[in-house]
Amino acid sequence: MNQTNTKVSVRATVGSKELTLSTGQLAKQAGGAVVARLGDTVVLATATIGRPFSPDADYMPLLVDYEEKFYAAGKIKGSRFIKREGRPTDDAILNARLIDRAIRPLFPDNMINDIQIVLTILSYDGENDPDVVSLTAACAAISISDIPWNGPLAGVRVGQVDGQFIINPTVVEREKSTIDLIVAGTGDRITMIEAGAQEVPEDVLLDALEEAQRGLGMITPLIDNLVAKVGKAKQEPTLFARDEEAYKKIKELALPLLKEKLANVSTKDEIGTAERSTQETVAEQLSSSASPPESKTIREAIHELHGEYQRERILKDDWRADGRSLRDIRHIEVDVAVLPRTHGSGLFQRGDTQVLTTVTLGGPSDVLLLDTMEIEAKKRYIHYYNFPAFSVGEIKPARGPGRREIGHGALAERALIPVLPEQEKWPYTMLLVSEVLESHGSSSMASVCGSTLALMDAGVPISKPVAGIAMGLMSDGQGTFKVLTDIAGIEDEKGDMDFKVAGTADGITALQMDIKVTGLTRDILSAALSQAREARLNILNEMASVIAAPRHELSPYAPRIEIIRIPVEKIGDLIGPKGKHINAIIEETGVEIDIEDDGLVSITSTDPAAMAKAKEWVHNMTREIQPGERFEGKITRLMDFGAFVELVPGIEGMVHISQFREERVEKISDIAKVGDIIPVIVTEIDNMGRINLSHKATLPGYKGETSPRPERGRRPSRSGPFRGPRPPR
Repeated sequence: MNQTNTKVSVRATVGSKELTLSTGQLAKQAGGAVVARLGDTVVLATATIGRPFSPDADYMPLLVDYEEKFYAAGKIKGSRFIKREGRPTDDAILNARLIDRAIRPLFPDNMINDIQIVLTILSYDGENDPDVVSLTAACAAISISDIPWNGPLAGVRVGQVDGQFIINPTVVEREKSTIDLIVAGTGDRITMIEAGAQEVPEDVLLDALEEAQRGLGMITPLIDNLVAKVGKAKQEPTLFARDEEAYKKIKELALPLLKEKLANVSTKDEIGTAERSTQETVAEQLSSSASPPESKTIREAIHELHGEYQRERILKDDWRADGRSLRDIRHIEVDVAVLPRTHGSGLFQRGDTQVLTTVTLGGPSDVLLLDTMEIEAKKRYIHYYNFPAFSVGEIKPARGPGRREIGHGALAERALIPVLPEQEKWPYTMLLVSEVLESHGSSSMASVCGSTLALMDAGVPISKPVAGIAMGLMSDGQGTFKVLTDIAGIEDEKGDMDFKVAGTADGITALQMDIKVTGLTRDILSAALSQAREARLNILNEMASVIAAPRHELSPYAPRIEIIRIPVEKIGDLIGPKGKHINAIIEETGVEIDIEDDGLVSITSTDPAAMAKAKEWVHNMTREIQPGERFEGKITRLMDFGAFVELVPGIEGMVHISQFREERVEKISDIAKVGDIIPVIVTEIDNMGRINLSHKATLPGYKGETSPRPERGRRPSRSGPFRGPRPPR
């Protein structure tokens, strides 16, 4: 019975926290609406089905929107001029893709109804990330709706701290974790994996996946319970209409032709030519029939046949269209320093996939500022991925990065983060751009390899090289399966799995898995990870034959950065009132200076002399000045009793008139003027921190006393070493 007008809640303890799913209070006109709560993080998920956007549609237009609301975290958007949330952030897009990839395989084949899933973050507690809460909420909303779907499904995150697995760790626990694993599935099957890891061995990740399934096994019964109480009857899906008899006839004619033409091909172009030639021959054979099929029908039927033939040959004979064995990697070519003026560049080609990655180094001020619902942070390692239409021989206007480009860039970025140098040792901002110039399978993993090459070419001291590989799967649904290394073309499109694995020789740094079947077993995952490790090591060897380690020197066109750590209490002295002191250094030397709250000062410049001058300046301004030190100081004020000299910006000392010459000086203005640069030696720092200086002690042949002596009628002053004559008694 449908009870969506009455609030219904179900709850269970997942890991150490209570998860609550409720419906019937909010968004009651949506096809299905569920509010999920974990801690004080609250997400509203809605699922709505519509009519097909076109009667001739041949795919399901699933749209997943993830909407971050600043109010959820009690924040106001940082822009002074726009306070409304605008286009989704990259993180929001990545979370939407995460949910899309998890739920898409469970919709009926050939369904063409419009489906929209909207996740609205209503409350964020700063501890429980809304991404996995949203994944579970979306699955629950679809399950109770009238949308046909082969659920239930749920999402869970697993971390590992001190060797112990944690289900749905907090933000603080994730910072300490060696694994950040998100899994979608049930207690006995997995449909989606997304992970970052600190060079974690394959067997540990398999154990983490089993832990995730235990967590999923706690959530899916909760969704079943909610469906039993308020679930709607499912609609009949609208399916892609096609002439099955025409498809059957086309395939019968095409099969012997396709087998013959695929017998001796290996490249993407040759395989494409074989398909097109088969299409032309079949079209000619059917042209005289009473109702010849459209060219589109012939093309789609033969492409589908190609996938079926490939699957059959792989399962029976371990045969692949390009002649490789199931474990073979396509031919690899590696090059570095391919561009003369970039700070680093790497070219990686695997088969017909080619990626050129560049590195641009900048100072700390070049970081990407993040201002989202969840965090305000600085990002110093940035990876962008571009996929132009010409990379696959197509024509399409450039409209900026889409969701796919953002997702692939984030995956390649995540793979390299564990091997980057610490900021205190390497304060550079690193911007990497991967240009996909040719594509025939797994350009994201080629981007991982290209990024490693470019970083080493730029002299970035990464701890280890990283490589990536994409694994595929062909199965018959009856338990027989074959794992394919380095999938290409139709193996990706018509296969059952796209499992991307990146890592070093010692362990995994990133994972991403999408499937087109209802779930995977541990045996399949174990085989895929084992073959991926073998392939990864082979690729790393190929890369090492060209460049095995980071270069010792940066590009001459890259800026240099010097680091100084100063006492936190000296930060204000370095900055000065309204930035006076720090701006003086920048204006005179032309360097960039960045100061962190912990006292880390970074100086960036392409001019070695300016760098040295600025570094000495900062050092002098923030250290304790000691008696006996020598400075070249500028006279800032003249008094009757002497002159004040600026040693470094913001720090002055006083040269008493008796400390200018060996002989007596009657009037200070006779021998000095404001703006003069004179050498001085620190003679004393009194108990009030005032600095006394001597100029005559720097003169050639001077051997006398350097301590200033008050002249008769003068006395020490609180505001300076000396002031005017003693008042009459």
